[in-house]
Amino acid sequence: MNPAIKLLMTIIIGIEISFVQNIPVNLCIIAVCLTYLLLKRVAFKSLLYLFLYPIIPATGLLVSQVFYGTQGPEIGWVLFTRLFTYIWLGATFTMTTNIKDLAFTLEQNFKLPSKFAYGVLTAFNLVPRIIIEVQTIRHAALMRGVTMQLWSPKLYFKAILAAINWSSDLSQAMISHGFVEDAPRTHVVKTAVKWTDFASCALWLILVQVPIFIF
Repeated sequence: MNPAIKLLMTIIIGIEISFVQNIPVNLCIIAVCLTYLLLKRVAFKSLLYLFLYPIIPATGLLVSQVFYGTQGPEIGWVLFTRLFTYIWLGATFTMTTNIKDLAFTLEQNFKLPSKFAYGVLTAFNLVPRIIIEVQTIRHAALMRGVTMQLWSPKLYFKAILAAINWSSDLSQAMISHGFVEDAPRTHVVKTAVKWTDFASCALWLILVQVPIFIF
Protein backbone atom coordinates (compact mmCIF):
# COMPACT_ATOMS: atom_id res chain seq x y z
CA MET A 1 0.00 0.00 0.00
CA ASN A 2 1.14 3.54 -0.70
CA PRO A 3 2.74 4.94 2.50
CA ALA A 4 0.64 8.12 2.51
CA ILE A 5 -2.59 6.13 2.07
CA LYS A 6 -1.47 3.79 4.84
CA LEU A 7 -0.79 6.79 7.11
CA LEU A 8 -4.22 8.22 6.32
CA MET A 9 -5.86 4.88 7.06
CA THR A 10 -4.01 4.59 10.39
CA ILE A 11 -5.11 8.08 11.42
CA ILE A 12 -8.75 7.38 10.49
CA ILE A 13 -8.80 4.14 12.49
CA GLY A 14 -7.12 5.87 15.44
CA ILE A 15 -9.70 8.67 15.43
CA GLU A 16 -12.59 6.20 15.13
CA ILE A 17 -11.55 3.99 18.04
CA SER A 18 -11.16 7.08 20.22
CA PHE A 19 -14.97 7.36 20.10
CA VAL A 20 -15.66 3.64 20.59
CA GLN A 21 -15.72 2.38 24.18
CA ASN A 22 -15.53 -1.31 23.38
CA ILE A 23 -12.88 -3.66 24.76
CA PRO A 24 -13.38 -6.50 22.20
CA VAL A 25 -12.92 -4.01 19.34
CA ASN A 26 -9.61 -2.86 20.80
CA LEU A 27 -8.47 -6.47 21.27
CA CYS A 28 -9.47 -7.36 17.69
CA ILE A 29 -7.44 -4.45 16.28
CA ILE A 30 -4.44 -5.43 18.42
CA ALA A 31 -4.70 -9.03 17.19
CA VAL A 32 -4.88 -7.93 13.55
CA CYS A 33 -1.89 -5.61 14.01
CA LEU A 34 0.08 -8.41 15.66
CA THR A 35 -0.74 -10.80 12.82
CA TYR A 36 0.23 -8.20 10.23
CA LEU A 37 3.58 -7.51 11.91
CA LEU A 38 4.29 -11.24 12.20
CA LEU A 39 3.58 -11.65 8.48
CA LYS A 40 5.99 -8.78 7.81
CA ARG A 41 8.58 -10.69 9.87
CA VAL A 42 9.16 -7.95 12.43
CA ALA A 43 11.66 -9.06 15.07
CA PHE A 44 10.13 -10.85 18.05
CA LYS A 45 12.13 -8.64 20.41
CA SER A 46 10.48 -5.51 18.95
CA LEU A 47 7.04 -7.07 19.34
CA LEU A 48 7.82 -7.91 22.96
CA TYR A 49 8.77 -4.29 23.63
CA LEU A 50 5.41 -3.21 22.22
CA PHE A 51 3.77 -5.21 25.00
CA LEU A 52 6.17 -4.23 27.79
CA TYR A 53 6.71 -0.49 27.31
CA PRO A 54 3.04 0.60 27.51
CA ILE A 55 2.39 -1.55 30.60
CA ILE A 56 3.17 1.19 33.16
CA PRO A 57 1.17 4.07 31.58
CA ALA A 58 -1.69 1.70 30.71
CA THR A 59 -1.76 0.37 34.27
CA GLY A 60 -1.73 3.94 35.54
CA LEU A 61 -4.81 4.72 33.44
CA LEU A 62 -6.55 1.58 34.70
CA VAL A 63 -5.76 2.14 38.37
CA SER A 64 -6.68 5.81 38.32
CA GLN A 65 -10.02 5.04 36.69
CA VAL A 66 -10.79 2.09 38.98
CA PHE A 67 -9.99 3.91 42.23
CA TYR A 68 -10.73 7.52 41.39
CA GLY A 69 -12.95 7.43 38.29
CA THR A 70 -16.69 7.91 38.30
CA GLN A 71 -17.58 5.58 35.40
CA GLY A 72 -16.55 2.25 36.91
CA PRO A 73 -13.78 -0.24 36.14
CA GLU A 74 -15.08 -1.00 32.64
CA ILE A 75 -13.99 2.36 31.27
CA GLY A 76 -10.62 1.73 32.94
CA TRP A 77 -10.17 -1.45 30.91
CA VAL A 78 -11.31 0.40 27.80
CA LEU A 79 -8.58 3.00 28.34
CA PHE A 80 -6.08 0.24 29.15
CA THR A 81 -6.72 -1.64 25.89
CA ARG A 82 -7.11 1.56 23.88
CA LEU A 83 -3.58 2.68 24.76
CA PHE A 84 -2.23 -0.65 23.50
CA THR A 85 -4.36 -0.27 20.39
CA TYR A 86 -2.79 3.10 19.61
CA ILE A 87 0.69 1.69 20.20
CA TRP A 88 0.11 -1.28 17.90
CA LEU A 89 -1.56 0.79 15.22
CA GLY A 90 1.38 3.18 15.19
CA ALA A 91 3.84 0.29 15.15
CA THR A 92 2.01 -1.29 12.22
CA PHE A 93 2.71 1.87 10.26
CA THR A 94 6.20 2.79 11.46
CA MET A 95 7.68 -0.72 11.42
CA THR A 96 6.51 -1.53 7.91
CA THR A 97 6.96 1.83 6.18
CA ASN A 98 10.10 3.42 4.80
CA ILE A 99 10.25 7.07 5.82
CA LYS A 100 11.96 7.93 2.53
CA ASP A 101 9.06 6.45 0.53
CA LEU A 102 6.61 8.40 2.68
CA ALA A 103 8.44 11.70 2.11
CA PHE A 104 8.68 11.08 -1.64
CA THR A 105 5.02 10.21 -2.09
CA LEU A 106 3.87 13.15 0.04
CA GLU A 107 5.93 15.46 -2.15
CA GLN A 108 5.09 13.95 -5.54
CA ASN A 109 1.49 12.83 -5.07
CA PHE A 110 0.11 15.10 -2.34
CA LYS A 111 1.83 18.42 -3.16
CA LEU A 112 3.74 18.63 0.09
CA PRO A 113 6.37 21.43 -0.23
CA SER A 114 9.79 20.01 -1.06
CA LYS A 115 11.53 21.89 1.74
CA PHE A 116 9.21 20.29 4.30
CA ALA A 117 9.51 16.78 2.82
CA TYR A 118 13.29 16.88 2.63
CA GLY A 119 13.51 18.67 5.98
CA VAL A 120 11.62 15.84 7.69
CA LEU A 121 13.75 13.30 5.87
CA THR A 122 16.89 15.07 7.06
CA ALA A 123 15.63 15.12 10.63
CA PHE A 124 15.07 11.35 10.57
CA ASN A 125 18.51 10.77 9.12
CA LEU A 126 19.99 12.85 11.94
CA VAL A 127 18.60 10.59 14.67
CA PRO A 128 21.75 8.39 14.90
CA ARG A 129 23.91 11.52 15.09
CA ILE A 130 21.69 12.98 17.81
CA ILE A 131 22.05 9.77 19.85
CA ILE A 132 25.84 10.03 19.55
CA GLU A 133 25.70 13.71 20.56
CA VAL A 134 23.65 12.89 23.66
CA GLN A 135 26.18 10.22 24.64
CA THR A 136 29.04 12.71 24.10
CA ILE A 137 27.33 15.30 26.32
CA ARG A 138 26.82 12.70 29.09
CA HIS A 139 30.45 11.59 28.88
CA ALA A 140 31.67 15.20 28.97
CA ALA A 141 29.53 15.82 32.05
CA LEU A 142 30.92 12.70 33.75
CA MET A 143 34.45 14.00 33.18
CA ARG A 144 33.42 17.07 35.21
CA GLY A 145 31.96 14.87 37.93
CA VAL A 146 28.35 15.60 36.90
CA THR A 147 25.92 12.76 36.21
CA MET A 148 23.26 13.56 33.63
CA GLN A 149 20.35 11.14 33.62
CA LEU A 150 18.28 10.52 30.50
CA TRP A 151 15.40 12.47 32.02
CA SER A 152 17.53 15.52 32.80
CA PRO A 153 16.21 18.67 30.99
CA LYS A 154 19.75 20.07 30.91
CA LEU A 155 20.86 17.13 28.75
CA TYR A 156 18.21 17.78 26.12
CA PHE A 157 18.77 21.54 26.24
CA LYS A 158 22.40 20.98 25.28
CA ALA A 159 21.35 18.53 22.54
CA ILE A 160 18.91 21.10 21.13
CA LEU A 161 21.66 23.72 21.06
CA ALA A 162 23.86 21.30 19.10
CA ALA A 163 21.01 20.59 16.68
CA ILE A 164 20.52 24.32 16.09
CA ASN A 165 24.18 24.57 15.15
CA TRP A 166 23.72 21.73 12.66
CA SER A 167 20.75 23.42 10.98
CA SER A 168 22.87 26.02 9.17
CA ASP A 169 25.28 23.30 8.01
CA LEU A 170 22.36 21.25 6.69
CA SER A 171 20.85 24.15 4.77
CA GLN A 172 24.21 24.91 3.16
CA ALA A 173 24.64 21.24 2.28
CA MET A 174 21.21 21.12 0.61
CA ILE A 175 21.97 24.27 -1.41
CA SER A 176 25.37 22.94 -2.45
CA HIS A 177 23.61 19.80 -3.76
CA GLY A 178 21.44 21.93 -6.04
CA PHE A 179 18.33 22.26 -3.89
CA VAL A 180 16.36 25.37 -4.83
CA GLU A 181 13.21 26.13 -2.91
CA ASP A 182 9.98 26.19 -5.00
CA ALA A 183 11.91 25.30 -8.18
CA PRO A 184 10.66 22.49 -10.47
CA ARG A 185 12.28 19.20 -9.56
CA THR A 186 12.91 15.95 -11.34
CA HIS A 187 12.88 12.66 -9.48
CA VAL A 188 14.99 9.56 -9.92
CA VAL A 189 12.42 7.48 -8.06
CA LYS A 190 8.84 8.29 -9.03
CA THR A 191 5.97 7.18 -6.85
CA ALA A 192 2.32 6.79 -7.80
CA VAL A 193 -0.94 6.22 -6.01
CA LYS A 194 -2.81 3.31 -7.60
CA TRP A 195 -6.48 2.44 -7.37
CA THR A 196 -5.47 -0.71 -5.51
CA ASP A 197 -4.12 1.48 -2.71
CA PHE A 198 -7.50 3.13 -2.25
CA ALA A 199 -9.24 -0.26 -2.55
CA SER A 200 -7.02 -1.78 0.14
CA CYS A 201 -7.59 1.23 2.40
CA ALA A 202 -11.38 1.00 1.93
CA LEU A 203 -11.32 -2.75 2.58
CA TRP A 204 -9.43 -2.38 5.86
CA LEU A 205 -11.71 0.43 7.01
CA ILE A 206 -14.74 -1.76 6.27
CA LEU A 207 -13.19 -4.67 8.18
CA VAL A 208 -12.68 -2.41 11.19
CA GLN A 209 -16.42 -1.69 11.22
CA VAL A 210 -17.24 -5.42 11.55
CA PRO A 211 -16.24 -5.88 15.22
CA ILE A 212 -17.73 -2.47 16.05
CA PHE A 213 -21.16 -3.62 14.87
CA ILE A 214 -20.79 -7.18 16.23
CA PHE A 215 -19.70 -6.23 19.75
